Amino acid sequence: MEIIIIIFISYLMGSIPFGFILTKFFLKKDIRDVGSGNIGATNALRTGNKIIGYSTLLFDIIKAIIPVLVIKFYNNEYIFLSSLSVFIGHVFPVWLKFKGGKGVATYLGILFCLNYILGIIFIIIWLFIYLISKYSSLSSLISSLSIPVYLFFLTNESNYYFYIIMFILIFYTHRENIKRLKNNTESKTKIY
Repeated sequence: MEIIIIIFISYLMGSIPFGFILTKFFLKKDIRDVGSGNIGATNALRTGNKIIGYSTLLFDIIKAIIPVLVIKFYNNEYIFLSSLSVFIGHVFPVWLKFKGGKGVATYLGILFCLNYILGIIFIIIWLFIYLISKYSSLSSLISSLSIPVYLFFLTNESNYYFYIIMFILIFYTHRENIKRLKNNTESKTKIY
């Protein structure tokens, strides 16, 4: 019963669609009608309102931190299950007919809870790739891949399989971006 409650609460926390809520409340827009139609922070930036974009980013990180930290302190053996449930909630939110975000900000929140060094590595690599390419999607893919690679080659971490699964899920959520990157039709993102 405890596992079901952890999965359910983690999923519900992850499924809060902050990009949708913030653009609807403050801009009177449906974020699904803007840019890529995605509810995440990158698309929230495309509304032209940087405060909404960065608020979405912050809240998508926080909604992962809260349940994962609680599980870390009280039921640590279920931390990876909670992390995966939060992520799945963001990508497939029940409130929006299971069409959510790509999960990058939520994954960042998860990383900081599991091991803050992984969160820092993710941010550094994301920024480095972004400064070179100006593609948020490419930055997200490479930084997500860097985590299991780092763990496999440079640490004794035994749970790197979890991070491989997370990379596969982020790869899946970015499949349209990958096609556009291959066809050189992906739009660059201005984050500042």
